[in-house]
Amino acid sequence: MKGHLIAILCLAGPLAFAQEGGHGPWTLQDCVDYALEHNITVRQSEVALEQKEVELSNARNRRLPGLSASVSENLSFGRGLTADNTYTNSNTTSTSFSLGADVPIFQGFDINNGIKLGKLGLEAATEDLEKARDDIRVNVAQAYVDILYNQEMLKVAESQLDHDAQLLEQVRTRRLAGKASDAEVSAQEATLAQSRLSATQASNNLQLSVLTLTQLLELPSPEGFEIVAPSMESFELKLLENPEDIYALAVDIKPAVKSALINLESAEISIARAKGAYLPTLMLTGGLGTNYYTTSRMSSASFADQMKNNFSQYVGLSLSIPIFNRMSTRNSVRNAELSYENQQLQVENVKKSLYKEIQQAYYNAVASQTKYVSSMESAESARKHYELTEEKYRNGKADIADYNDAKNSWLSAESDSVRSKYECLFQTRLLDFYKGEDIAF
Repeated sequence: MKGHLIAILCLAGPLAFAQEGGHGPWTLQDCVDYALEHNITVRQSEVALEQKEVELSNARNRRLPGLSASVSENLSFGRGLTADNTYTNSNTTSTSFSLGADVPIFQGFDINNGIKLGKLGLEAATEDLEKARDDIRVNVAQAYVDILYNQEMLKVAESQLDHDAQLLEQVRTRRLAGKASDAEVSAQEATLAQSRLSATQASNNLQLSVLTLTQLLELPSPEGFEIVAPSMESFELKLLENPEDIYALAVDIKPAVKSALINLESAEISIARAKGAYLPTLMLTGGLGTNYYTTSRMSSASFADQMKNNFSQYVGLSLSIPIFNRMSTRNSVRNAELSYENQQLQVENVKKSLYKEIQQAYYNAVASQTKYVSSMESAESARKHYELTEEKYRNGKADIADYNDAKNSWLSAESDSVRSKYECLFQTRLLDFYKGEDIAF
């Protein structure tokens, strides 16, 4: 297998897997682990999770008091009214320093609901990340199986090419002996040309399947990439579980459903948060301040004395009662209720989609098992027919057309057998995956 893959990919220069620390042939688990760490879609989900952590931190920090300091400098000049009710020209300056704080006491439960939403948002992002990981696991497994299948198809095509080349030499020899016609030679030459085309197409298909997998892994190049073929000697058909039983397990563990349910809970809390705008808000405020003042028309106390004498403190409560805000709160509540109804529908849609996926996987698995058994029987029957026809051809009791038909039927049956084998392997493992098991070959 390694020799075939190297010939196909025409390796030259440093191998891509050598750039990854000298990685040899990849197992399915190697591919999955690497994709989970490097795939861009998964990494984007990880970034989204970190963003939700920041949002939760912001929601919690709204409970903390706000503190601010300010400094101002003002200068006025020109004519102005004096204390004795006359106008005169004067220049004045004032410098102010203040430190203020505000503490939210009651915000219509907005802070508490915001924290709840932040926690649920973080939980949903965690499930979304796990869903992205599940998706990449399935995609990598499918791409891995495609490579296995195309490797086998290339072997079949190369075997057919070698066989047709040998047969052409035999026909030419028979023609020299007067036992075959020029038409038979031309027919076999056409058959050989078709076999070359089939081998080229099989090689291209293999390269494309390798490219697909390496792109999922975010490798810089598919060159030199090899996989480990699983042992199929012990592969046996297994009894498939009922799709309803699989769904009963999957609906409780699959991240897509969990995320939808968490978003439904978030939508419910959003209604309560919107209704909180009907309630009053209460703020505790306090601060310190002082200033320094001078005027050109009179003497002023020193900076230190004024800063000391003008020092002031304040504390207060601020109550805001909503009376009418142009129906904004009512419409916000209605929008939140509609979002909740929509999320209920989304939960049902996610569950139905999951059930549909499981049903399709189940029937695909059933079909693949049936096809696997019949293709094995067909391949064995075609092989026996080919061997009998080949013996007849060698003894001059069958012509080359019969021989090629038997050969093509056998190779086609072998091809179907290989495809059904790997389809059966993937589909049965996919059903196990819905039950929470890893996809492993």
